[in-house]
Amino acid sequence: MEVEETAPEHITIKGIATRNVDEVPIEWVTPNPDQPRTHFKREEIEELAASIEKDGLLQPILVRTLGRNRYQIIAGERRWQACSLLKLEKIPVRIKDVDDDRALELALVENVQRSDLNPIEEAYGYRRLMERKNMTQSDVAQAMSKGRSTVANALRLLDLPQDAQQLLFEEKITAGHARAILSIPNQEGREKLTSKLLEERLNVRETEALARLLSGRPKGEEMPVRQPLPPTYKKVAKALRDVLKTNVRVKSSKGRNKIEIEFKDEEELSRLFEELLASIS
Repeated sequence: MEVEETAPEHITIKGIATRNVDEVPIEWVTPNPDQPRTHFKREEIEELAASIEKDGLLQPILVRTLGRNRYQIIAGERRWQACSLLKLEKIPVRIKDVDDDRALELALVENVQRSDLNPIEEAYGYRRLMERKNMTQSDVAQAMSKGRSTVANALRLLDLPQDAQQLLFEEKITAGHARAILSIPNQEGREKLTSKLLEERLNVRETEALARLLSGRPKGEEMPVRQPLPPTYKKVAKALRDVLKTNVRVKSSKGRNKIEIEFKDEEELSRLFEELLASIS
């Protein structure tokens, strides 16, 4: 949940002062199509809307002028979405007149400082800066107050297969999974590992082990075929899911079998323990 803080009369982003707060009709303000952040979680917007409804919008939205009664968001689209959800008529804004490239840079700075971007959004933001402003990795690192190696590692994520980028964007895999995929030197191996991640919920350690296998396999050798689980395993997993009211998986690997039971917290663990005891007795 975004924490609102009381804004001073002037705010600064990377040393750029903006005008005092103006209040404008919300329909005059539109999102920036170059906004680095494209993935907004509905629950976060709803939580922020509840906070704004209770205490008001304490931090104005940074915008630039596009024309008469037209403003485009530089920073604060999540706040704008929350205000739109509340159907507010007017919102406080701070106006900064900048060109397209500078607006992109400021939006990227603001999102990076707030840690609002997922790794893929951040990587694409860096690449767009490099392409549009003819910047080097060192230039981007200096503009973002980041180390050059941090920027280089972020940009390397764009070497992932498209399906892997999508999984990372949707937060279905982690940066650890991504590093394991990139450790494979050839594109074919990376795509095979990505396919396994699409089919199965492998943890990072399992993904790293499979990456080592794919990296060392002689060219042309096929990936080991995973044997299907016996029907009994699936029936038992389904019966346990019905009884315990949670996800249960039966897994088999290298001749070893195990049952995985998911739980959210200590309270649910206690409930599952009692259910299991009751089933045994």
